[in-house]
Amino acid sequence: MAKKVSSTGGTMRKFIITLVVVGVLALAGTILFYYLRYFGPNVTNNEEYLYIHTGEDFDDVYKNIRDKGIVKDTATFSWAARNMKYVGHVKPGKYRLQEGMSNRKFVRMLQLGDQEAVDLTFHVFRTKVQFASFVGKKLELDSFTVLRYLDSTAFVQQYGFNTDNAFVMILPDSYKMNWNISADAFFKRFYNHYENFWTAKRKQQAAALNLTVPQVSILASIVDAEAVYDDEMPTIAGLYLNRLRVGMKLESDPTVIFAMGDFTIHRVLNKYLSVNSPYNTYLNKGLPPGPVMLPSVNAVKAVLNYEKNDHIYMVAKEDFSNRHNFANNVAEHNKNAQKFRKALDERNIKK
Repeated sequence: MAKKVSSTGGTMRKFIITLVVVGVLALAGTILFYYLRYFGPNVTNNEEYLYIHTGEDFDDVYKNIRDKGIVKDTATFSWAARNMKYVGHVKPGKYRLQEGMSNRKFVRMLQLGDQEAVDLTFHVFRTKVQFASFVGKKLELDSFTVLRYLDSTAFVQQYGFNTDNAFVMILPDSYKMNWNISADAFFKRFYNHYENFWTAKRKQQAAALNLTVPQVSILASIVDAEAVYDDEMPTIAGLYLNRLRVGMKLESDPTVIFAMGDFTIHRVLNKYLSVNSPYNTYLNKGLPPGPVMLPSVNAVKAVLNYEKNDHIYMVAKEDFSNRHNFANNVAEHNKNAQKFRKALDERNIKK
């Protein structure tokens, strides 16, 4: 006769199996819980960047993320940030956001300060105010701070400039820098680029012209303002150097326009020539105290490698090609000037 299986043993096995299943399910639930909180997609596409300003703490960052809907679940983001010990280690910067980024990846990026560099590319600015405004739109630095540094005698003197000519330290080019760069580091970056450009050979070229390095840039700014086409720059530079050598006034229209602060002027009238300003080269001999615009690298090179000519005068061509007629005597220049004035009158250009 077969033995009867003990019901107690069967019950025990069922209990163990149930316990194992419950344990596995609990473990799976725990893994899923942590996975979703750490590795699950959470960042939205509401914003392209997260900006963390200098001095902000985690509460500020959290509020910004919450208010702009940067993550779908702010609670899991906060939980991940606290467990990853990011709360006390906030780093300012400009951080690129990727839709579907997990909390772990997002927090890790912020924790490391792995921000995206800003591409600061520029070519022409007439004034320091225009440049400062441009910077204020690109970096955390505000325009007031940029101007304050450029206008600080104590600050610019450490680089060998004064407040009139310090602007030449900014060479138009492409720069990559962190969004939250400090003002000191910002100007140090430009000065290093400036110093690298001004090699020993270029400094010798400047000395051969009887000009200081800043004066070369000041003259280059006038050349740049006069020339639409780069191939005319060396010719114009040669003309102005001829004037400086013989002690003539430069009588440059861009310096008058700069002195008046009206860059809409297309026709420099006689009444403008008496504007009282050290930048008015119709009144003052020699170079103005500072640049009339940020000179391009090509303009600086054009001064250093000027065309040797006997030109003393120039006037815009009457065909409005944005090129110039050059002359070495007054009579020829007057003829050229008359042709241009006639062309202006025919087009009713009064200003």
